[in-house]
Amino acid sequence: MKHFLLALVLLAPIPAAAEEAPGLITREIAAPHHGTRMSFAVWYPGEAGAETMFAENPVFQGGLVHEGARPKAGKRPVVLLSHGMGGSYLSLNWLASGLASRGAVVIAVNHPNGWFKDRQPDKMFNHWTRAQDLQAALDHVLADDALSAVVDPSRIYAAGFSFGGWTALSLAGVTGKPEGNAAYCAAAGKRSHTCTDLATFGFDLAQADREKWMASYKDARIRAVAAIDPGLTWDLSAEDVRGVDPEKLLLIGLGTGEDRLYATDTTAKGSGFEALVPGASVELLAPANHFTAMPICKPEGEAILADEKDDPVCTDPAGGDRQAVHDRIIALIAGHFGLN
Repeated sequence: MKHFLLALVLLAPIPAAAEEAPGLITREIAAPHHGTRMSFAVWYPGEAGAETMFAENPVFQGGLVHEGARPKAGKRPVVLLSHGMGGSYLSLNWLASGLASRGAVVIAVNHPNGWFKDRQPDKMFNHWTRAQDLQAALDHVLADDALSAVVDPSRIYAAGFSFGGWTALSLAGVTGKPEGNAAYCAAAGKRSHTCTDLATFGFDLAQADREKWMASYKDARIRAVAAIDPGLTWDLSAEDVRGVDPEKLLLIGLGTGEDRLYATDTTAKGSGFEALVPGASVELLAPANHFTAMPICKPEGEAILADEKDDPVCTDPAGGDRQAVHDRIIALIAGHFGLN
């Protein structure tokens, strides 16, 4: 296991490659397992064209894209990308664009029942549907004549942040236990954002569908995965990683000590998940916290969130450099997936 603590305030980060604005396609696609449709986005190396700002709002900075641009010729690796609970693919535009600049075709969806415009309390923690969402998105791309022409089906990867980090692990074959998370919530109480969300939305883990929760959602097409501060890793055992090749896993932790979010701590002080996959690559980035993986904030973003009594997603630890952390995450994932 590689396990490094990178003090980004002291060490010059490995920057992402000089970024060219990616091509971008957005549409709605079928999600038959939900009985509905879902929002879908693909970032890719595209021919130059008119640039537009994407994923910008009063709190977060956006990024330039070539919307609808013709994809550059050539077969390219694919990265399936999963957002966190209550987020959206907009919140990972920085990562999708960074990986596209390294030559990847990046596929993401707004997970039905669990993104910020669609939070269904009785369904939002049904983690298995998220793996099914990304599988449906991949199937759509492989069946689309224009998109399939520029993807390499032998090089498919998955990455995610927070709840999305679990989605990536799930696609690699990690299985879960609802009672483990219930016990964790009983012990963590209000220290855990995840558990307070569960309580707020009235979701009872004890009543979860155990068969679906504990089933394997491994996708044999996935060659490697990267999980940024993944959730739902509590009370797992060797049985839950029996179908996983640890060398294909990259775990990226954000923060240490008081800055480490207990719900997503995979170290021995948290869920202990890292001990189950000793061959995995593990990187801890600091100064940082869980929200450092959110987009770069505008100068007024922190005050807007404080006025709205929202989570402090614009507040990094003292000495933190969100852009440097983003650049490092892009470089780590690109290296793990063997991108340009």
